[in-house]
Amino acid sequence: MAKKSYDLLFKLLLIGDSGVGKTCILFRFAEDSFNTTFISTIGIDFKIKTIELGGKKIKLQIWDTAGQERFHTITTSYYRGAMGIMLVYDITQPKTFENIAKWLRNIDEHANEDVEKMLLGNKCDMEDKRLVAKERGEKIAHAHSIKFFETSAKANVNIEKSFTELAQSILNKISSKENIETIGGPGSIQMNPNQRNSGFKCC
Repeated sequence: MAKKSYDLLFKLLLIGDSGVGKTCILFRFAEDSFNTTFISTIGIDFKIKTIELGGKKIKLQIWDTAGQERFHTITTSYYRGAMGIMLVYDITQPKTFENIAKWLRNIDEHANEDVEKMLLGNKCDMEDKRLVAKERGEKIAHAHSIKFFETSAKANVNIEKSFTELAQSILNKISSKENIETIGGPGSIQMNPNQRNSGFKCC
């Protein structure tokens, strides 16, 4: 049997309104390419990229979801197994930022409660057309205790960094859980009730 070419598999999800640049972000990260002629994603698509973190090879399976409402029932079924979710808005389109609240509710309803989240304000290369201040993105991210980056798939700003940091957060959570289980045994560690119910669900 062939040896696995990776140590861990992380399933990530890109969500947000149609046209915010989710597909461009995915292609920039997975293939280091940018194309302005992408058509809207129909339903769901995914790319694979393997990275190395902490001496481990981690295969990232990144799902790109359609933002249109008519695909909503298809895409929500993919939330359940996601270990990390990136919420994307367009800094030149205020409506896409306002809808982040709706996407956060979708995560609460459909994803594992301990999924790692990250907020991305995309198209930061279009400063002359900016209609959403960076501070607004920082504020909503802070309110929900999630990381925030402004990105540009076109100019390749913070794309790799955002994926790497999300994967690192997932790895830290897994490592923390493994350490607790390794220590193991009744009475060996003290956890408060909230911690006891927040175990990481892999799939």
